[in-house]
Amino acid sequence: MRKPAILRRTGISLAVIALSCAAAPVVLAADDALQVYPVPKGLLYAAHNDDFTVRVRKPGGPWQDLYEYRVQVDTDTRQNASMVYFDFQGTVEVEVLKNNGRFDTVTVAPLASAVKPERKGSIVRMTLTRPESFSLQFDDDRLHNLHILAGAVPAAAPNGPNVRVFEPGLHTPPEGSDVFPVKSGERIYLAGGAVLKGSFALEGVKDVSISGRGMLWDPGRGIDLEKAQNVAISDLILVNSDRKDAARVINIRNSSNVALRNVTGFTSGKWSDGINISTSRHVSVDGGYLRVSDDAVVVYSVTDCPLCRQRAAQTGIPDVNPPGDTFDITVRNLRIWNDVAHALYVAHFGDNANPRTIRDVTFDNIDIANLDEDDPDWEGAIAAYSGDSTLIRNITFSNIRVDRIEEGKLINIVAGNNARYNTMPGRGIDGVTIRNVTFTGEGMPGPSIIAGLSEKTAVRNVTIENLGIGGRRIDSPEAGDIAVGKHVQGLIIR
Repeated sequence: MRKPAILRRTGISLAVIALSCAAAPVVLAADDALQVYPVPKGLLYAAHNDDFTVRVRKPGGPWQDLYEYRVQVDTDTRQNASMVYFDFQGTVEVEVLKNNGRFDTVTVAPLASAVKPERKGSIVRMTLTRPESFSLQFDDDRLHNLHILAGAVPAAAPNGPNVRVFEPGLHTPPEGSDVFPVKSGERIYLAGGAVLKGSFALEGVKDVSISGRGMLWDPGRGIDLEKAQNVAISDLILVNSDRKDAARVINIRNSSNVALRNVTGFTSGKWSDGINISTSRHVSVDGGYLRVSDDAVVVYSVTDCPLCRQRAAQTGIPDVNPPGDTFDITVRNLRIWNDVAHALYVAHFGDNANPRTIRDVTFDNIDIANLDEDDPDWEGAIAAYSGDSTLIRNITFSNIRVDRIEEGKLINIVAGNNARYNTMPGRGIDGVTIRNVTFTGEGMPGPSIIAGLSEKTAVRNVTIENLGIGGRRIDSPEAGDIAVGKHVQGLIIR
């Protein structure tokens, strides 16, 4: 008997589910493991991009064709790039054929990638020995490039009660909705080849895991966490287009004890951040790939919810923004491509009625393949801005590699009162460490900036250690093209 597309098993006390065991159990794979995933019939033509033909195999084994998904990128131009994904353990070979026209060069991004493509006529071949997400640019075409998500073999679907499994195929939310509701205690698994035409809403829930190599296809919004506790999300792929504003990857608001692992996201619309963390605490992001058209990872001290504001305007009921600081945030082992805005940002929004603090935020071991932003106030691969009564303390950026800044700044650390986005000055920035950051120098970056507004809205205790730009060790603001403004105290560059 054929199994239904969604299997439901319910019934157990929530006490047996904790964040430490929320993810599916680990299943060891054989050394020759290779998993490719079917595309649902409903997307076979609708989601395809014919720019490339891609296939994969174990050495000496049969070739397996991969489905080339169309992913919209860059909100300024709204172009169609390509994406394929598969999972493996051991060694695999990948071949890529560029279908439409000849090419002279092929490059890999980020530069830290271990992938070494070899060209044989019109075909590019690569041998992969470890999981990795990267992109190939043919003749430096960055708007129609190929993204290859070569993941580790995922854990099997969990067993037991409170499990919901989405099997391979196309799934839609309940009628009239664009989200799949989530209940406390649920363990949700998206099998590879499962494609959901909607997102997940985790509102007021706790003890939830969402895992698997399935995909959220153009849901028109991100995965939303609102007042959620003890949540683990891993291995998913989310692709959003520009059809709705604020179609992000993940929003984490007023939540605690959240763990994201190896989440991939593509966005191309207005306000389409990658991972947006607001008024939350004890949040970790480990691994993943983001190509987005707004801030890739942003940490706010106020609930930033454009959809909530729209809903409030329509209903006349104000959006409730409960007070709360943002702290203990860790982001590491991430790869980023920014078509617009910041890569890593500790941000300017705040609450003047209930002044907030953002503290103890760490960004570590991150590759920024590309950065582009033409608004001088909001440029920065590494950025923090204190406005609206917000105090920012103890922020660390370490082991960051920046490949290219098309337009923008490498560093932007400012305490101020922006006329467009703030109604009051911030309470300043105290304690920023920038350590082991390298930038190739490629592109047309503008000067970095470190500046305060007043004695009460100052930047204090910024330490820059082992900063390299274009192969040069930077030991002064002048050497690093860093403009240091007034009300900056305790700046050290060494």
